[in-house]
Formats: sequence, C-alpha cells, structure tokens
Amino acid sequence: MRPDALQDFVGQGRAVGPETLLRSLLEASEVPSLILWGPPGCGKTTLAHIIANNSKKHSIRFVTLSATSAKTTDVRDVIKQAQNEKRFFKRKTILFIDEIHRFNKSQQDTFLPHVECGTITLIGATTENPSFQVNAALLSRCRVIVLEKLPVEAVVTILMRAVNSLGIQVLDSSRPADPLSHGGNSSSEPSVFIEDKAVDTLAHLSDGDARAGLNGLQLAVLARLSARKTFGKKGGQSYPPSRVLVTESDVKEGLQRSHILYDRAGEEHYNCISALHKSMRGSDASAALYWLGRMLEGGEDPLYVARRLVRFASEDVGLADPSALTQAVAAYQGCHFIGMPECEVLLAQCVVYLARAPKSVEVYSAYSNVKACLRGHQGPLPPVPLHLRNAPTRLMKDLGYGQGYKYNPAYSEPVEQEYLPQELRGVDFFKQRRC
Repeated sequence: MRPDALQDFVGQGRAVGPETLLRSLLEASEVPSLILWGPPGCGKTTLAHIIANNSKKHSIRFVTLSATSAKTTDVRDVIKQAQNEKRFFKRKTILFIDEIHRFNKSQQDTFLPHVECGTITLIGATTENPSFQVNAALLSRCRVIVLEKLPVEAVVTILMRAVNSLGIQVLDSSRPADPLSHGGNSSSEPSVFIEDKAVDTLAHLSDGDARAGLNGLQLAVLARLSARKTFGKKGGQSYPPSRVLVTESDVKEGLQRSHILYDRAGEEHYNCISALHKSMRGSDASAALYWLGRMLEGGEDPLYVARRLVRFASEDVGLADPSALTQAVAAYQGCHFIGMPECEVLLAQCVVYLARAPKSVEVYSAYSNVKACLRGHQGPLPPVPLHLRNAPTRLMKDLGYGQGYKYNPAYSEPVEQEYLPQELRGVDFFKQRRC
C-alpha cells in the first residue's frame, strides 16, 4: 500500500506540501542529504520509497540499508561502489539508512567525508531525536525533516485506499444496509463488508500510526474470513453465509491497541515529565494527573516519577509549604514498598498535593545565585573568616582561630556579626544574582 508518488503521500503537508521547498527539490530530483525524524508509521520509509522511485527515472542509484542489521563494512562497500559510479559513469548515489540512530558515533563518522564531497546523498530515518542520536558534524551536513504523527483524517484516507484495493465494500451506518443490493456473489470467495464506523474507530485507535492501522485492518479481515462470520439476522433479514461483515468490535480485537505510545528511553519520556512538571508548577492538578497517567500507563518506572516529585517539592514549592517535601519522600517510599499498580494512587495523591500547594522558588533561586557566584569567581576563593573557624588546638588559638566569635545563645539581643568572607560582605543571595 506504499504510494509511489508525492501526490499520493498524505498527512505530511507541513513537511512536503505543494508549496514547500523540499517538495520542489524532490520534484526536480535535487535531493539534499536528509534526516527524516518522526514517530513510527508516520511515513519516513514511504517518503524514502517515493524518492527512490523518482531517482530511478533520473538514473540515480538508490541503495537501502538498515542500521539494525548492516555493518560498517556494508556501508564502506556501498560508498566504494558510489565512488566508482561517480568516477566512471557520472552517476549519483542516494544511500537510505533506516533506523540511523542504531549506528554508534564512530559508525556515523564513516559518512562524513563522503557526504561532504558529494559521493553520496544520505537520507536517514529515525524515531529518536537526532539532536541526541546523530553526530553533530553529520547533522550539520543534513537537513532535518520533522514528520508528525498522522492526523485521523490521513489515516482514514490510507485505510480507505486499502479497503478499496482489497475490494471490500463499506456499509453506511447512517442508513439501513442491504448487502444483497451489492449484487450476487458468483465466485467461491465470500464478499467482505466493513462498517464505516469500524474504519473510523480503527483510524482513531491507530494513534497516528498508519502501519498499525493497516495491520489492524488486515488482522480483522483475516480473522473474519477464517471464522466465516456471517451477517446473520439484521433488521429481520437473513443474509447468505457467503457474506462476511467486519464490525467495530472486530477491528478493536484485531488491533489490540491497549497500550499507549510511550518510549521510556526516548524523547517522549522527557516530553511527558516536562509536561507533568510544568502542569504542577502552573497549579493545574487535572493536567498534572493526565501526564502522570500517560507515563504510568505507558510503562514508566514509578520510582523515576517519584524522584522527580521529590525534586519538585523543593524546587517549586519550597518553603511556601515545607510539608510538600515530606509528602513527596513518603510517596517515594510507598512506591518502593508496594510497586505498580498499587502505588499509582500514591503518586496521584502526591501530584495533586504539589499542584495545589503554594509555590516558592526562593530557595532554588538563592542557591542558583550561590552557584553562579562560585563559578564566576576570579582567582582563589576567599578564606573562611578566622572568627568562624574552630580552634581545637592551642596552635590554632594562637593563630587567631575563633577569636572574636559571638556565641548567639549567650546574647538576649540580636548579634551583629559577619558570616561571609570580607570580599562578599553585603551580598544577599536571596535578592541579587551576582556577587
């Protein structure tokens, strides 16, 4: 079901729409080195397939490798062939590397000189953030194309294309359906029908993944064909056993999409924890619970979330509600004791508490000012004032250690005494950012 032309490529108008620069380059067969970044099933490999078909029309070699199975020697062989093609036949080579993030940094370095001099045009596909997974030097030589999760409308278009190609007839749920009106079934193969709401449900459950949608459709149809599920009696009419109906429940069973798209080691992990943190900071308890659910239902380690909540309790709530830290530490210990799924309510309680708590970044900001002061200090750090030092030996006393120190409990009135080095006297880290 992969389209062969750009006009059939749906759902990525922002990246390769009619008015985009990339589309103009692809149509002119001036393909730059690209990194295609997007979630599973959004069309990365399909776009590469379209580029390959277009390249063959212009006598450009298109070579495909997968980083999950290819070795460095395979890459070097392709590059050597590309050098020969360029030297003897003036023929360009496009190298497509699927899952390019699977190559380590040294393997990615293999491409650098050859992309630089134009021996190959590199197209890499990845589901991971290329800022983290692709060498900076290689990334600077490629244009990053961000492909987004497919909208429901695009997935419906893709599914309907598959339905039509398979000869499956769609039943309109808004009006009584009479499958007999579609004509008799002269062949031994049963006629297959699918409810239109089943297609819509499949598109929604696919979560923007066209591959998952097509696989779900295929499994649902094959399952019904194997079981020879008939229409049975519908609206008082009986239908022949040669008619097979795929319903909404069949689609749900075929897709089995009970999990949530979430990568514990990928960018979605950091996106969700950032959203959780910012929702609590904004005192939106409902949104905070949603992001917590996205993480936990997606398989996130509850102790990781609990550790982040402990940090939040001091960073964002701080002294505005000192009990927040106690609440967060208790939630962490509870998660450690009982684990998932029982500990999810502990985390939910803590998240709501932190979201509703008053916020103060006073301590966080003050300590940040201290770190900035220390890191920006020129020369050796100032010594500890003598009157603040302990003097456990006679020699230290003779050197003036502890001399002039005022023991605060011995005074009924406030004590005037300096506690910072002389160079920092008058500095208040709670009010100013620099020393």
